[in-house]
Amino acid sequence: MKVTIEFDGNEEKEELREALDGYKWKGAVLDLDESLRKITKYGFVGNREATEQERESADMFREELRRVLDEWNLILD
Repeated sequence: MKVTIEFDGNEEKEELREALDGYKWKGAVLDLDESLRKITKYGFVGNREATEQERESADMFREELRRVLDEWNLILD
């Protein structure tokens, strides 16, 4: 499949950058989701044990991230 995207002039430079950086955004969100998953699954933040509040917060943020992605009809993995 071949896709052509055209942008006109300097005014659309930001839109071009957003279109080209889509894979970077996905990678960043995947990294964030994985970090939150590790906190909830293994119970550690870095090298120390996570508090119960940190575990609950990580789980809550991960659920919210999934909800937002679903709302935008985006598939993370």
